[in-house]
Amino acid sequence: MYAGLSAEAVRWGLPPYDRAKVERMTFNLEYRINLIAQSDSRVVGHVQIYTLPMQQMNGIGELFIYLHQDFQNVGLGTAMMREGIREARVRGWHRVRLTVVAENHRAIRSYEKVGFEREGLSRENYFGEVGKYHDEVQMGLLIGPAEEGEGSE
Repeated sequence: MYAGLSAEAVRWGLPPYDRAKVERMTFNLEYRINLIAQSDSRVVGHVQIYTLPMQQMNGIGELFIYLHQDFQNVGLGTAMMREGIREARVRGWHRVRLTVVAENHRAIRSYEKVGFEREGLSRENYFGEVGKYHDEVQMGLLIGPAEEGEGSE
């Protein structure tokens, strides 16, 4: 999937482009939640929420998402993020955070739709198109404990 993403689909991200990088970011599931979406046996979406194995990061997850351009704007990303957040809650995690380029308005709306709130701004924190620095928005979501009966299947 990553190798087939359009320039627009990766405009504001840093996806892995080779198998070795994908394998590195999907190992050790104790600290990672990985969800993939498939269509006709082809991967078309990937959400990961990961934490670092250190006391200061206990229960704090970082989210990223990539969707193949042919599967954007159909609700797939929202559904995948909601499922990832549900799994983080089941694991007892406390919070999920992310950063997004401030000009990526569509992504920001999508994150807000699942409950993320804007928490801060890092000025000129992402070096992107045509040698220009872009601001990044920090977003977070407090997720709290799982409700009784809400379990991993």
